Amino acid sequence: MDTTTNTGTASVWAGEGKLASEGAIVTPVYNSVTFGFEAMDDWFDVALGKKPGHIYSRNTNPTVRPLEDKIRILDGGEEATSFSTGMAAISNTLFALLKAGDRVVSIKDTYGGSNKVFIEFLPRMQVEVHLCDTSDFAAIEREVSKGCTVLYLETPTNPTMKIVDIERLAKAAHAVGAIVVVDNTFNTPVNQRPLALGADLVVYSATKYLNGHSDAMGGLVVGRKSLVDRIYHYREITGASLHAQPASMIVRGMKTLELRMLRHNENGMAVARFLAGHPKVDQVFYPGLPEHPNHAIAKKQMHGFGGMLSFSLKGGFDSVVVVLQSLKLAHKAASLGSVGTLVGPPRTTSHVELSAQERADAGIPEGLIRYSAGIENADDLIADLEQALARA
Repeated sequence: MDTTTNTGTASVWAGEGKLASEGAIVTPVYNSVTFGFEAMDDWFDVALGKKPGHIYSRNTNPTVRPLEDKIRILDGGEEATSFSTGMAAISNTLFALLKAGDRVVSIKDTYGGSNKVFIEFLPRMQVEVHLCDTSDFAAIEREVSKGCTVLYLETPTNPTMKIVDIERLAKAAHAVGAIVVVDNTFNTPVNQRPLALGADLVVYSATKYLNGHSDAMGGLVVGRKSLVDRIYHYREITGASLHAQPASMIVRGMKTLELRMLRHNENGMAVARFLAGHPKVDQVFYPGLPEHPNHAIAKKQMHGFGGMLSFSLKGGFDSVVVVLQSLKLAHKAASLGSVGTLVGPPRTTSHVELSAQERADAGIPEGLIRYSAGIENADDLIADLEQALARA
C-alpha cells in the first residue's frame, strides 16, 4: 500500500499490503540468517540486484523490509533503511556521508549521544564540527555559508524542547550544496514531516514513539534514495543491522502510531499547562505553550506538539529527587515515547554521557526533569504530579 497520505491508514497498511505465506495478514518473523536458492541464476540475479530477494540478513530481511517501507511511505521519502538502534542510525548516517576535511554545522542542544559524536568521534576523523546556539538561526546560516557538508538538526531538542526552523535552515544549507539531516524522533511523521520542509534525510530512534512500548530497539533513516543507498552500504559492511524480531515488534507498534500520538499530544499539553501554573515550578519547556519562545515556528511546522516536555523546579536538584521519588504514575527510567509515562533528570537520561559542565554549557539546568507523558488519563497524571510537587 503506497497510495494514501492519511497517516492513520498508512500506519496500519503501509509496507504490508500483500498477504504473507499461507495467507497470514501479519508479516511473519523470518529469523533465518541466510536464504537459499534452487537455481544458481536466480541467486546470481538477486546478488547483482537484478531481481528482488534476500541473501543474508545482515543486508536485508523479509521481516525488516516492511518496516522500512512503512516509514518511507509515512515520511514521503524515496528510500529507507534500518539499524539496530537509534544511535546506530545517527552515527552510521554521519560516518557514511563525511570524510576528512568535511565540515558539519549543528546545534548545541542535540541528544547527548549525538553530541558525543560531534565533540569526540568526528574530530578524530579530521571532520570539522561547528555547534551553534540552537535558537540563533542567523548564526547557523552564517556558519553554513562558510562551507558545510552536512547540516544536522534536531527539533524539538532533547531535553529543553527548543524548536529549529527546518525550512529556513534547509534553504541556507542547500544554497551551499549541504545535506540536511533532521532527527525527528520526538515528533514522528504524525506530528512533523521534515522531508516536506526541505530536509534530505530524516533519522529516528524507532525505539521511542514508533515502537511505543519500550520492548524493542531500532533505528531508521529515510529520504533521498542516492543518500540512503550510501548509508545502507556503510551499514551492511559495518554490520549495525536490525534483527527480524525487533523489526516485527516495531511494525506492530506503528499500527497504532497515529492513535497514540494524538493521545500523547493531548496529555503533553494538559500536563504542560498544569505545570506552567504551579508555584514550585520555575520554568516549563513545551512548544505548545504560547509563551514558548519558538511557539510560532512550532505551529508552522508541527501538526501536534507531542508528549515530551521538561520543567525545572525552584528547589533545584534536591527538589528533583523528592518529586521523582514521589511520583506513582511514572517510571523513573531512561528512554521516552512509551505508552507509560517515563521521567528522569538529564544527568541519568538524555545527557548521561556528558559531564555536569558539558550539560551546563548546553543550557541544561541540574534542576530539570524530563517528562515523557504516556497515554494514561491526563487527570490522573496531573493529580500524580500535584501530590509529588506538594512534597518538594
